[in-house]
Amino acid sequence: MKIHFLGGAGSVTGSKTVLETEELNVLIDCGLFQGLKNLRELNWEPLPFLPETIDCVILTHGHLDHCGWLPLLVRQGFKGKIYCTLPTKGITKLILWDSAKIQEEEAEKANKEHYSKHDPAKPLYTVEEAEKVFPMLKVVDPNEEVYLSDSVYFEFFYASHILGACSVSLTAEGKTFVFSGDVGQDDDVLLFPPVKPKKADYVFLESTYGNRLHPKTDPMFDLELIINNTYHKKGNVVIPSFAVERVQTMMYLLWQLKKQGRIPDIPYIIDTPMGIDVLQLFIDNRKWHKLNQEECVEMCRMFTLISDYKDTIETIYDDRSKVVIAASGMVTGGRVLSYLERYIKRPETTVALVGYQAEGTRGRKLLEGAKEIKMYGKYYPVEATVLSVEGLSAHGDQADLLNWLSDLEEKPETLFLVHGENEAADELRVKVEEHYGFHVVVPSRGQVIEI
Repeated sequence: MKIHFLGGAGSVTGSKTVLETEELNVLIDCGLFQGLKNLRELNWEPLPFLPETIDCVILTHGHLDHCGWLPLLVRQGFKGKIYCTLPTKGITKLILWDSAKIQEEEAEKANKEHYSKHDPAKPLYTVEEAEKVFPMLKVVDPNEEVYLSDSVYFEFFYASHILGACSVSLTAEGKTFVFSGDVGQDDDVLLFPPVKPKKADYVFLESTYGNRLHPKTDPMFDLELIINNTYHKKGNVVIPSFAVERVQTMMYLLWQLKKQGRIPDIPYIIDTPMGIDVLQLFIDNRKWHKLNQEECVEMCRMFTLISDYKDTIETIYDDRSKVVIAASGMVTGGRVLSYLERYIKRPETTVALVGYQAEGTRGRKLLEGAKEIKMYGKYYPVEATVLSVEGLSAHGDQADLLNWLSDLEEKPETLFLVHGENEAADELRVKVEEHYGFHVVVPSRGQVIEI
């Protein structure tokens, strides 16, 4: 058997791992590269493993860096099934459709305003190509054994992180391979703690926050200060947010603050059509999270939900102080850019970053104190206050990741650390070796390892 690390190795994006067996070739996740330009350019290259030879795909969850390359996989010849949980199916359809639509719109805008060096600018894939993926999605429940052949089978188990996210235990040729996907925090606001694996010969563990511990600060207190201070300056709070899970978490926290009378009675806006659709998925999949029906309904009443872009424009030019939550979470695209075009140059504005900011993204540049940012071919001075609200990551930290390994009954033959920048993965490697004595490997992108 061979393991092909096609993405999500040495970086936190583009997750793609092929398990090549005598019977089958199985692709775990099929993500889009994001962030640094040299990574994004990989999205345009053919897959280094022939797509038509891949028998099936197993999706751990519906984030773009885990499912966003599926339309290209299908374009290049893949014809198999794509296994996922029910919430992941809904989220993947939303994510792919939204990603394709944004790419089409940005290519059209670039061609109209002539700011792209490509002539003509083209989308990576179209809405039509994204929709070709949808019939291939096959729903599997957690803890359900799915046989891919007589001797190759897998099952999902709960990973927290986002709605529907699961880790994967796959057995082939008598060996058990556990792919963590992205692992959530043990004390997530909305989701239950991740389930820990008990048996594995080979483990593939994410390492996004492998070199840090989430601060023990109270994000509600931080949000309370940010909103009240900005309100007193007669400014706006802009919260770039991931449409999946993070928008819902932010809604919950703001709802709790409002119920307790700790934040002012001003407009609270959710401006992300996909985030609103995911909110419906939360309501429809209550067994996957902690909120009951009544709490979901009461929480939603607090917010103005915007889908139509005409309402976005009206909101942007509304001079009242307000709190706006808009995608995308790393400021790479989406409607948050429309708000920032108007508000980023105002000193009374606060931009609150509430999640991981990958290398090369606008969010990372803002976090690191950039004096200007480029949007749609133009540079905008950053006069707004940029703050980070810690402790809200959908990823577990170093302690969570070490704890996730604690129920393994025997030492795995090898633990591979993936989905992390090199520094984070290497520090987690040292901690795992010290704590458990496991044999740990940090693979590089493109590496092939024989089992």
